[in-house]
Amino acid sequence: MPNSKTPWMSRRTFLRGSGVVMALPYLEAMMPSSVLSAPTPQAPPRIGMFYLGTGMNMRQFWPTQEGLDYQASRILKPLDKHRGQFTAINGTFLKAGGGHDGAYPFSTSIAKGERQRQSPDQDAALAIGTDTRFSSLQLSVDRGTNYGSQALATISWNEQGVPLAAENDPKVLFDRLFRPDTQEQKAEEKNEFRRRQSILDLVRDDAKQLAGRLGQTDRDQLEQYYTSVRELEKSLARRVEWADTPKPPVETDDLHGTYEKKMAGPEGNGDYLYDDYAKLMYDLIALAFQTDSTRVVSYVVRKELAGGVYPEFNVSKGYHALSHHGNDPQSLEELARVDAIYMTHWAYFLDRLKSIREADGTLLDRTILGLSSGMGFEHSKNNLPTIISGGNALGVKHCGHLKLESEIPLASVWQTMLDRVGVDTGNQFQDSTGLVQALVS
Repeated sequence: MPNSKTPWMSRRTFLRGSGVVMALPYLEAMMPSSVLSAPTPQAPPRIGMFYLGTGMNMRQFWPTQEGLDYQASRILKPLDKHRGQFTAINGTFLKAGGGHDGAYPFSTSIAKGERQRQSPDQDAALAIGTDTRFSSLQLSVDRGTNYGSQALATISWNEQGVPLAAENDPKVLFDRLFRPDTQEQKAEEKNEFRRRQSILDLVRDDAKQLAGRLGQTDRDQLEQYYTSVRELEKSLARRVEWADTPKPPVETDDLHGTYEKKMAGPEGNGDYLYDDYAKLMYDLIALAFQTDSTRVVSYVVRKELAGGVYPEFNVSKGYHALSHHGNDPQSLEELARVDAIYMTHWAYFLDRLKSIREADGTLLDRTILGLSSGMGFEHSKNNLPTIISGGNALGVKHCGHLKLESEIPLASVWQTMLDRVGVDTGNQFQDSTGLVQALVS
């Protein structure tokens, strides 16, 4: 046993097997073994930035009432069970936003075509991400950057103003989290997702030895973690198997040319229904946070000029076409339907983070998440659909529906998030007017 001044299990303990290194979640055994020892180490803070291209139907986004007792709007209704753990901020704008170039200034306040600056997620990566395997993860529905096009696939920029490439394949992300990445091992793993052993089978011996040293609370925590990993593996294996199954022929004459788009799935991921894909990506983010593989994530959930073309959305046009609604009731109705589905997925993500116990709270309590867009309604730069979630243990005071007295730059939201995870933003941060004081407890 270690002495009373140090944890008896390192925070960086791993389970190992053939070709596998599996990080562990935060456990009680990683805390000091005596109340007389050094101060109990807190679980680390995490931060995430999420982009929804092409705005939302703001006519059905904001509730009429303010505060925590508002009556849920149609689009925010899926988040009802998380009241007290999120705030919809009414009154943010993006000076260089609006139109379809909004992904460029989204995180930096700098317009397309101008030299970019380091994005807030990378500020956080330098401050709180250096002790993790990945200082940050960049995710998207499309791989790469798409730099130069309106449909930018990333919202992350390094200190030289260079866009950081995003990953969109859940199988690649799973391997990145749990499989070593030497060239030799990559070659061995190529095209073997269908046949390979489960991660959990490969680390079984280490897992058994570890369980014998843990208390019941930690064993329960690990069992929940193992179950999440196993379910992810099964879902990914099913997607791979179905990818080789020919799709049945379908009459497309009455589908107005949208069938091929509807069957395309997320960019480069035609194997997936979007509902499955969205949940897989959020599950992977939760695992990455839970295992402290990273503390910083950015995710382009929907690109500009894209979205809404998946069959389960059951809409007549793509999201971009619907946004040019011309006050057509059907288009406005379908916009709200799609927006509510995206919020259902966001609620699923919050569910996952809330279900994971950590220290004296949950993973959601020590994770602050910002979701917004590069435009508001009808391609404007104002009235952005901005939501802050989580972070109760980081000093975030949630307000439900916060209607600001005067508009503030979106950069003020990013500065507030960075402040809550302990990142010093200096005297002036982008075009921010300061912290959103209503959110700071």
